[in-house]
Amino acid sequence: MRTAAIQRDTKETQIRAKLKLEGKGVYKISTGIRFFDHMLELFTKHGGFDLELTAKGDLDVDQHHTVEDVGIVLGQLFSKALGDRRGINRAGYFVLPMDETLSVVAVDLGGRPALVYKDLVKVRLVGDLQTELVHDFFDGFVTHAGANLHAKILYGRSNHHKIEAIFKCFARAMRYACSTDARLKDQLPSTKGLL
Repeated sequence: MRTAAIQRDTKETQIRAKLKLEGKGVYKISTGIRFFDHMLELFTKHGGFDLELTAKGDLDVDQHHTVEDVGIVLGQLFSKALGDRRGINRAGYFVLPMDETLSVVAVDLGGRPALVYKDLVKVRLVGDLQTELVHDFFDGFVTHAGANLHAKILYGRSNHHKIEAIFKCFARAMRYACSTDARLKDQLPSTKGLL
């Protein structure tokens, strides 16, 4: 089983997390930001991962440190759980409708971080989450997972649906990219022979 555990303590956040790639969508998540918890819960459920994550951050200052650091830890968890990445599909994409909203996410776990993120969200808050920080979450994730991630809302009305669609799409793309192919189990998914 591909699993990982991380404990990350800074002067701004204390985060404990465990990830199981071959999970059943079981989660126990607490960040102090309820809408953010909900996005991580549905990421776990739609990805078929198991995730336990507790974050205590300086929310009295701002949400930024907590949201970004959770992205960092999630990226570290995936990087650690994937190991040398032999036999994985490496890339995945998904297109997801959520009512009037359509999202597309593509990911490549090839070791090089890059992020293109366009959510079309036009409000400062969705629930209790500062919406501009979703970009920072994904930036932390790609940097520490060694991933290319392109996430885009093509159109939509509800800002809630836009963010939720991206997280669900992200989950499905990651689910495929992390999956293994028995025919390629001893191979790195690269013609370079190195990721």
